[in-house]
Amino acid sequence: MNRRQLLAASLAAAPVVIAGRVWAAPQADSRLLVVFLRGAYDAANVVIPTSSDFYYQARPSLHIARPDPNDLNAALPLDADWSLHPALKDSIYPLWQKRQIAFVPFAGTDDLSRSHFETQDTIELGQPLQGSRNYGSGFMSRLYDQLTDARPIAFTDQLPLTFRGGKPIPNFGLGGLGKPGVDDRQAKLIQDMYRGQLLGASVSEGFAVRDDVYRAISAEMAAASRGAVTAKGFELSARRIGRLMQTDYTLGFVDVGGWDTHVNQGAASGYLAQRLGELGRGLAGFADEIGPDVWDRTTVVVVSEFGRTFRENGDRGTDHGHGSVYWVMGGSVKGGRIAGDQVAVAQANLNQNRDYPVLTDYRALIGGLLQRTQGLGAARLGQVFPGVQPKNLQLA
Repeated sequence: MNRRQLLAASLAAAPVVIAGRVWAAPQADSRLLVVFLRGAYDAANVVIPTSSDFYYQARPSLHIARPDPNDLNAALPLDADWSLHPALKDSIYPLWQKRQIAFVPFAGTDDLSRSHFETQDTIELGQPLQGSRNYGSGFMSRLYDQLTDARPIAFTDQLPLTFRGGKPIPNFGLGGLGKPGVDDRQAKLIQDMYRGQLLGASVSEGFAVRDDVYRAISAEMAAASRGAVTAKGFELSARRIGRLMQTDYTLGFVDVGGWDTHVNQGAASGYLAQRLGELGRGLAGFADEIGPDVWDRTTVVVVSEFGRTFRENGDRGTDHGHGSVYWVMGGSVKGGRIAGDQVAVAQANLNQNRDYPVLTDYRALIGGLLQRTQGLGAARLGQVFPGVQPKNLQLA
């Protein structure tokens, strides 16, 4: 290496001072993976406000117990106010302890429609709500246009809205929605076992009701998921995604469906807990498979279209809400903390007396990350997220 090369290398690694502020140099050959939880996951039962008495009043059957080392179903402590769902103990919690993941509560969009489809479109487009939408211009497609030597891919059956417009993007499907835990063959065996007994009619009626409910709920969930892979499918495929992004791709998008939990959501166990376990194992597997060197240059952002109602409903589930909790992961992420603006979790601070407010706009959050990890200046960032002031949460 000659003197000129040495000087160039030193400058590339040094922080940059612009208008009196210090910016880190962009990571060489960095990776970004956006994980979209379609259906609006119940963030309040994942990153749990365990210091809030109101949380326990609002969720008499859905709450997660406060941290207790002697209780396997208790929440895992993050800080004095927040805790993590126990289903993530062996997958996401170790990343928290390594300070490789941060959570951003009260995050989302200014879209108050509470429509899965409208709000998913809002996020994928990344355009201001005011004025007409350009459905031929997704924010990740515009990001691709602003990056040098980026290699994008969508791990979806069809090209998602966020990657539409601009240059062609490859896509690779991972799978679809799952089915009830007891399949038709097993249900018939159970019904045959009880046939002719006192409970026989009740058992048959129970399975009939289950099938009716499954058809109704799965139809809505399938629509909300828009063909996204299930959490189980993501768990099985995440290592493959890691291998591909280790060597071939630097900009990825994957959607994971099945989060529209209106009925029988469960608490420390049950439907949501199972999906979380699968999601957590998938993300941990991705981090492991991509390898420590590339993981240090990777940022994973987990988003959802909106949160859910803070109070549980009459069907032991939650309904469409507003603010959510977003995740930011990576080997170089300054994690192990709850980031962004916060308010006390109390009835007085709910949005419209029903759900979390949005204090961190997702475009400002991702925009701040892109400034740090990709070195995007104001003009180029404005092409990705028009009219947005990036928010530096010091996560990268």
